[in-house]
Amino acid sequence: MIVPAPIRVAALYRFARFPDPAALRVPLLAVCAANHVKGTLLLAREGINGTIAGTADAIDIVLAHIRTLPDCAELEVKDSSAETPPFLRMKVRLKREIVTMGQPDIDPLAGTGHYVKPADWNALIASPDTVVIDTRNDYEVKVGTFAGAIDPATKSFSDFPAWFRAHRGELADKKIAMFCTGGIRCEKSTAFLKAEGLEDVYHLEGGILKYLEQVPASESRWQGECFVFDQRVAVGHGLMAGTHSLCHACRMPVSAEERDSGLYVEGVSCPACHDHRDDTQRAGYAERHRQVLLAQARGDAHVGAVITKT
Repeated sequence: MIVPAPIRVAALYRFARFPDPAALRVPLLAVCAANHVKGTLLLAREGINGTIAGTADAIDIVLAHIRTLPDCAELEVKDSSAETPPFLRMKVRLKREIVTMGQPDIDPLAGTGHYVKPADWNALIASPDTVVIDTRNDYEVKVGTFAGAIDPATKSFSDFPAWFRAHRGELADKKIAMFCTGGIRCEKSTAFLKAEGLEDVYHLEGGILKYLEQVPASESRWQGECFVFDQRVAVGHGLMAGTHSLCHACRMPVSAEERDSGLYVEGVSCPACHDHRDDTQRAGYAERHRQVLLAQARGDAHVGAVITKT
């Protein structure tokens, strides 16, 4: 029996100057489709961001195309693998920002915080004069974070500037170390703090994913798993698939303990959303889940059109 090779999952971003991102969309979508690569890529005037999955050779072809885009020759990629497809279709979308902060004057290409390699991160955050800030959203922090990190409890990244300004007095004279999933949000958040007048600002190069890939579990200061924006839901050390699943009613991560709750019904509800949905909504989710299972039994993907509107 031939055992299928693991699927290659490539997380990438690059701040670059794209004068006309719309002109890049169709050729990029075409090369992904021609090589059966799936996932989501965002294009904006400030660059590209996203995660794609496919065979190793197919991903190489798509990455080679992306590296021909303006300022993208030095594109860095964080690779992991999956046993089952983490995406069901390919989307290339045009956005105002490749990561939405809502601060249009912030330009990471003009300067960010100091990059810190994963191998040096533990020493930085262990220092008593360092304040460690998780720049991700509250539901991501719930899945896992670094020991001792501050959780701003933001619902979206665009809430971060207001959180910082509300706590500026507590942070102004501190050494600040920030981190996020793959590094992109920290590029913007450190650029934002520098624009606000702070200079002693650092961020984890390559984000949590690079840390979990390079730092052995025996030396790690990471606690829990890292939420990822695909069907794997979360990963652990070595970027192995984690134990969380996704509630398809509210799109929130669900731990193994929460799946034991009486409020959890696969495809219908979880403890986070059960009390915020009515019987009609839950019936709709149940029917959708039934259709998904029927599609899986037929070997089909229960998804919409491959090409979506931007």
